[in-house]
Amino acid sequence: MNQRTFPDSFVWGAATAAYQIEGAATEGGRGRSIWDDFSHTPGRTRGGDTGDVADDHYHRWQEDVALMAELGLGAYRLSISWPRVQPGGRGPLNPEGVTFYTRLLDALRAAGIAPVVTLYHWDLPSELEAAGGWTTRETAYAFAEYARAMARALGERVALWITVNEPWCSAFLGYAAGEHAPGRTEPAAALAAAHHLNLAHGLAAAAIRDELGESAQVSVSLNLHVTRPADPESAADLEAAHEVDLVGNHIFLGPMLDGSYPIGLRDLTRDITDAGYVRPGDLALIRQRLDVLGVNYYFTNSVRRSDGPADGSRGSGGSGGHGNGPASPWVGLDRVEFLPTAGPTTAMGWNIEPEGIYELLTALDNAYDGLPLMVTENGAAFDDAPGPDGEVHDPDRVDYLRRHIDAVGRARADGANVQGYFVWSLLDNFEWSYGYSKRFGIVRVDYDTQRRTLKDSARWYAQLARTGALPD
Repeated sequence: MNQRTFPDSFVWGAATAAYQIEGAATEGGRGRSIWDDFSHTPGRTRGGDTGDVADDHYHRWQEDVALMAELGLGAYRLSISWPRVQPGGRGPLNPEGVTFYTRLLDALRAAGIAPVVTLYHWDLPSELEAAGGWTTRETAYAFAEYARAMARALGERVALWITVNEPWCSAFLGYAAGEHAPGRTEPAAALAAAHHLNLAHGLAAAAIRDELGESAQVSVSLNLHVTRPADPESAADLEAAHEVDLVGNHIFLGPMLDGSYPIGLRDLTRDITDAGYVRPGDLALIRQRLDVLGVNYYFTNSVRRSDGPADGSRGSGGSGGHGNGPASPWVGLDRVEFLPTAGPTTAMGWNIEPEGIYELLTALDNAYDGLPLMVTENGAAFDDAPGPDGEVHDPDRVDYLRRHIDAVGRARADGANVQGYFVWSLLDNFEWSYGYSKRFGIVRVDYDTQRRTLKDSARWYAQLARTGALPD
């Protein structure tokens, strides 16, 4: 079999998020975010872990940039901490916060690493949540103001702007399941949040281009669900899978790329909300040109039609791999049951299914012909630790990456316009409600000493990034 190769133009990167790695939660004029509030609430995170220190990247960013250069990365996807640069979410920028990011971006560019900047990776300023958070329209307008201010401050230092990361998680894990900050369990609020995140994306994309010109590159990162019917011959199971597709995918793909919400979504949720938050003109504001669609992929789901809950409370939807919050994130899907998936799993309990990323990329290419795609997150948590030699040997992660990147290459060979791949994550980090119990990094972080250690997967990925040829 021929070795899988990628063109020189293919982008190899790694990704992180501000709250997961920066630490310095009370330094440099940073305000509070919903994740500060959530993680400091007893019982919300495993072991009571918080992002107060995390990987101390705020103080160690120079060391981390040097690591990226050593790995030969072509790009680094980071997120801006909204409360670090604009405490409270409105008003003047915090000079100390802006300086931190300008220095980081300048160092990346000096090292030949293209900065890919995510404006929102879940750390909403606490003051905005107190005023209603993503359930209110004003938060979308505040986000657009913040996006414009960051475009003005960072300008051409940024190679690609990503407006929001995984808005599905923000809306449904944060406002329906209670699994993520702000920890609410209100189905109607989750649907309103989804719309206002869509609106925030559109307003921000327009603001960035208004500030920097039409040549500014703008994207969004969506965690799109690959869902299969338990029985492919069952019309009921096929319908259940379609419903997950509506609530899990097309609630964002529809407005952002087609300028409309699918009719079936309205039918599923009409008993929950009248969708009065969707105002005339919103869909035109949301549908902005995407220079590339960011795709985050980790696992697949299997579903079947169920009778639903006897009391109409939680439903049989479960979480579909999205933690164990007090309620289901799958708003409107009381008659959908998520089944355990077959095969090996990661430490997160997620099935390892490289075919899923192939299916997803080729399906997107078929649906949106010519739209450039980029894998903005893909990776796996495993229970790795240093061996007697002090090195971290993580063959399971190497195998996971090899198989998934090979599937990306196969999708490209079959015509999908995939332009890059970002491994999640560069560093072990604070894994949201799981605290520090799950390690996704290709670089190990000792949380007691903050020492960084390249894992075997980092060296493997470095070889790939330098050669464009998939190593054995």
